[in-house]
Amino acid sequence: MAARACANMGGGELVLVAPVWWDYDKALPLATPKGAPVLDRVRVVETLSEALSDTVLSFGTTARVGGWRRDFLTPADAAAEAEKTREEGAVALVFGSEDRGLDNSDIELCTRLVNIPTDGASSLNLAQAVLILLYECLKVRRGQKPVHDDPGAGSRRITHAEQECLYEALKHTLLELDYLKDTNSDYFLMPLRRFFGRRPLRRHEMDMLMGICRQVDNLVRRSSGKEKA
Repeated sequence: MAARACANMGGGELVLVAPVWWDYDKALPLATPKGAPVLDRVRVVETLSEALSDTVLSFGTTARVGGWRRDFLTPADAAAEAEKTREEGAVALVFGSEDRGLDNSDIELCTRLVNIPTDGASSLNLAQAVLILLYECLKVRRGQKPVHDDPGAGSRRITHAEQECLYEALKHTLLELDYLKDTNSDYFLMPLRRFFGRRPLRRHEMDMLMGICRQVDNLVRRSSGKEKA
């Protein structure tokens, strides 16, 4: 039914991450003939990180709030940002399973978070959630002219894989500075992920931040050597 929603609203590629069940022949009747082309192109991967590797922006959908699950976008706002970004690279809408949704490790990998407001029961059928998000994207495509970033931005947006490389470098540097602790460092890195997620990073900006991390690491190592001496 999610495939059918993609066909209805122009959802592009459907990627399944480590599905516990996948059977094309059994899925086809639910997708209907309109959804068959989407099922034909389904890609199956083992991890969410692999699925997002070449994307430049990803939206994680969640009904749960609290902790670092904050700074939500509405479906309409997410759609506006997604359609603005599509000219620069692939954009992903990330949905969890119907019974559990996305867990915290999945949420960490998503650039932005989306919450679909409801009145009463907060959880939605998966296909309903897919349909709502893609419907908002379709409205933007039909109702707005393409919005371009500042032509002087200097370089392309970084991909998810490059973004994760930057976060690993930042985490290492902050651990070296004792700003982060080894215990649950990924959890306490989440505010930084959300901070960068609010503004698209360009490749030259990533290179600058990676260079800062390298210089800080070198200073910490030299300082540690002096102290030991």
